[in-house]
Amino acid sequence: MAGHSKWANIQHRKGRQDKLRSKLFSKLSKEITVAAKMGDPDPEKNPRLRLAVKEAKGQSMPKDNIERAIKKATGGEGEAYEEIRYEGYGPNGVAVIVETMTDNRNRTASNVRSLFTKNGGNLGETGSVGFMFERKGAVSYPPEAGDADTVMMAAIEAGAEDVESSEDGHVIWCADTDLNDVSNALEAELGESESTKLVWRPTTTTEMDLEGMEKLMKLIDALEDDDDVQNVTTNFEASDEVMAQLGDA
Repeated sequence: MAGHSKWANIQHRKGRQDKLRSKLFSKLSKEITVAAKMGDPDPEKNPRLRLAVKEAKGQSMPKDNIERAIKKATGGEGEAYEEIRYEGYGPNGVAVIVETMTDNRNRTASNVRSLFTKNGGNLGETGSVGFMFERKGAVSYPPEAGDADTVMMAAIEAGAEDVESSEDGHVIWCADTDLNDVSNALEAELGESESTKLVWRPTTTTEMDLEGMEKLMKLIDALEDDDDVQNVTTNFEASDEVMAQLGDA
């Protein structure tokens, strides 16, 4: 997961933050609306909505935006979204999972296929790369939350499975079904998290060189720019040297 954390830093250095934040808020709003529409509009009674709201707060999404997204669901507004997952291969055979929310599956399928093709990848069948990942809960904290030992102890007490600590911060892993309970326990010990969400964690990785990473970056950027795409996950692995060169590009 360290590669993904470095990836976020590269995006920040490339000055895409304003555009990224606007896109992120749009995707978070959609998840909140869908979660509220599928269950109870009260986050305390709806685990999926609670996690969506917690993730939005961790990303500094304004309270008004969050409340507006919930009201959109309770007021019967908004489209009926369908959740569809696509799987495929990017440059150098790296595995890619694309999670979407769409009101038109034909449009989304066509767009995703086209983006893969135009950016050196190819869309596969459902299950073609899914076996290389496992569904996990991930809770992220900044370095200021504490040293590695402090965070590890809090994670053990909370019932987490694993912790990855680096200069960029801490990622605490748990079973997908335990995310709500683990994140609440961590919050009591470490304070508000930067991010709390369900993710696809690679169980096997693909080593990438600089040329491959440059191509992969274009594919990920293109997919994430699509309004129907919620999340893009890959199993890339790259050395610190390659990531540093990519950041300077």
